[in-house]
Amino acid sequence: MKSVFKICVLGILLLSAGFANAQTPKFGHIDLQALIQIMPERAVAEKQFTAYQKELEDALGIMQKEFQTKYVEYAAKKDSLSETVRKMKEEDLNSMNERIQTYQSSAQQQLQTKQGELLKPVFDKADKAVKTVGAEKGLIYVFDMSSRSILYNSKESLDLMPFVKAELDKIPALDKPAPAKK
Repeated sequence: MKSVFKICVLGILLLSAGFANAQTPKFGHIDLQALIQIMPERAVAEKQFTAYQKELEDALGIMQKEFQTKYVEYAAKKDSLSETVRKMKEEDLNSMNERIQTYQSSAQQQLQTKQGELLKPVFDKADKAVKTVGAEKGLIYVFDMSSRSILYNSKESLDLMPFVKAELDKIPALDKPAPAKK
């Protein structure tokens, strides 16, 4: 009877220790920027972004070359032109210069928008993988180590990088980035 009692007490102690351990909050961490850098989708998005950027830069180059040609032509003939023709050419050059500046501003905004469009599926896939692994591991928080806001990282915090890398292979691309327009 005493042995049965000892076994029951031992069983209760083991169960309560296991239950208390299960109640301990679990934390994980990952360097999200490092994860994004190793994703093949990021390289594809970067290649498409570079092609789009080159397209915009080429158009700007054409506009600047045309402006430069007209300016050189104007400067060479400036003294021989009548005042009316000279003013007309100057207005034309000023107008071209304003169009170039407007284009540059617009191109910057377009580049930022395009970058966001191309990288959104990459970040969405990484986010989905982190959430899946965090749930599988029973974590209550996952911290991004690349944000540099973590002041202390205990050995008990679980590094999710290897698990998330494995999970990424299981997740199909959420939205493939659109090919660059030609």
